[in-house]
Amino acid sequence: MKNHQLKTWSIGLQHVLAMYAGAVLVPLIVGGALKLSFEQLTYLVSIDLLTCGIATLLQVWKNKFFGIGLPVMLGCTFTAVGPMIAIGSQHGVTAIYGAIIVSGVFVVLISSFFSKLVKFFPPVVTGSVVTIIGLTLIPVAINDMAGGQGSENFGGSSNLLLSFGVLAFILLLNKFASGFLKTISILIGLIAGTIAASFMGMVDFSKVADASWFHGLQPFYFGTPTFEITSILTMTLVAIVSLIESTGVYLALGDITKKEITEKDLSKGYRAEGLAIILGGILNSFPYTAYSQNVGLVQLTGVKTKNAIFAAGSILVVLGFLPKVAAITTLIPTAVLGGASIAMFGMVVAYGVKMLGQVDFNEQGNLLIVACAIGLGLGVTVVPDLFAGLPQGVRILTQSGIVAGSVTAIVLNILFNLVPNFRAENGKVEVEQRKAG
Repeated sequence: MKNHQLKTWSIGLQHVLAMYAGAVLVPLIVGGALKLSFEQLTYLVSIDLLTCGIATLLQVWKNKFFGIGLPVMLGCTFTAVGPMIAIGSQHGVTAIYGAIIVSGVFVVLISSFFSKLVKFFPPVVTGSVVTIIGLTLIPVAINDMAGGQGSENFGGSSNLLLSFGVLAFILLLNKFASGFLKTISILIGLIAGTIAASFMGMVDFSKVADASWFHGLQPFYFGTPTFEITSILTMTLVAIVSLIESTGVYLALGDITKKEITEKDLSKGYRAEGLAIILGGILNSFPYTAYSQNVGLVQLTGVKTKNAIFAAGSILVVLGFLPKVAAITTLIPTAVLGGASIAMFGMVVAYGVKMLGQVDFNEQGNLLIVACAIGLGLGVTVVPDLFAGLPQGVRILTQSGIVAGSVTAIVLNILFNLVPNFRAENGKVEVEQRKAG
C-alpha cells in the first residue's frame, strides 16, 4: 500500500514539475513588465501556485455541478500574458482583476451551451487569435533577453550571453534528451541559467533569506477590482480561446483514458474552468486553462487515474502557502527569463500556425480572414494610436490589437463561412458551402 501511495505522489510531483515552468514564468513576466516590487512578485508567484492547485482540484473532482473528472492539470494561460500587461500598463493592475472576474462569470454562464457556439470559433478564427496573441508577446521576450526595458545594462553582453545561452540549452535538451527530461526542458533551462548568472554576480540571495516561510490567503491583494469595458472584452476573448484549447485537451484525455466525453461532461469542465478564473481574479492571480503538456505525461507514464492529479494539486496548494519557495523563483534574472520566454512565446505563435493548418486555404475567404485578422491585430499593436480619433465607444474594439484582430476574425468568418453564398447557375440558385477548417 505504501509503495502504491509513493508511486502516486511521485507521479503527482512529475505533473507539478512538467507544468511548473509555465506556472511561474507567467507571473514573473507579467510582474516584471508591470514593475512589481519583490514582495508583490513573491506574492504573485506563490498565489499562482496555490490557485493552480485549487483549479486543478476543482476540475478533477467530478460532481453534479462542475469538474470533468479527467487527469487534467490547470495552469495560468499564456494567452493572457500580453493582454494582462497591456491592461495593467494602461488601466492599472486592479482593471486586470476586474476583467478576469467578469470573464470567469461569463464562462460559468455560457458553460451549458458553449458547444453550440463552437461554430463561431473554427480553427480559422482560433488559429488567427492565438497567432496574434503570440506575436504580441514576442517583443516582451526580446526586451527581457536584453535585460528588461529600462535596465541600466540593457543589451549588455552579459545579458545576451545568458539569454542566448539559455535558449540554446533548451533547444539542445529538446534535441538530445528524451522522456521526462525533455518535458521539463524549460524548467531545467531556467535553473541552469540562474546558476550561471550567480557565478556572474547577477543573483542576489539576500531577499530570499528575508522572505517568510508561510503566509495566508489575501483576497484582492492589489486592491479593489475595477471594471473597464475594453479590458473585460479582451479577457473574455482570451477566456473563449482558452475554452476551445481546453476542449482539445479534454477530448485527447478522453481518448487516452478510453472514456467517452459527453456534452454534459464538457459543460461541467467549462464550469470548473470558469470558477477557477473567478477564483484567480479574487485572489489576484491569473485566468486558468487545461495544460496540454500534462497530457503528454499521462501518455508517457501510462498512469491514467485521477489520484496522481489529486496529489499534484495538493502539492501545488502546499507550495502556494510557502513564500520562501516563490522567493527562490524570483531570483531568476530577466535575461534568463527572456531566453526561455522566446521559446515559450514562439511556441504560442507556432501553435496558432498549427491550428491554422487545419484550415482549407483553397478557399479565398479563409485566406482573407487570416490576412486581415493578423494584419489588423499586429498593426494596432505596433501603432496603437491608429484609431485615436474615433469616438470612445468605437475605440473599445480597436485600441487593443488582440481585440481588433479577434473581432475581425469572428466577423469575417461569419461573412465568408456562415452567411450562405448564393450563385446563379443554369437558371437555378445554388448555395455554395464554405469550409473554415
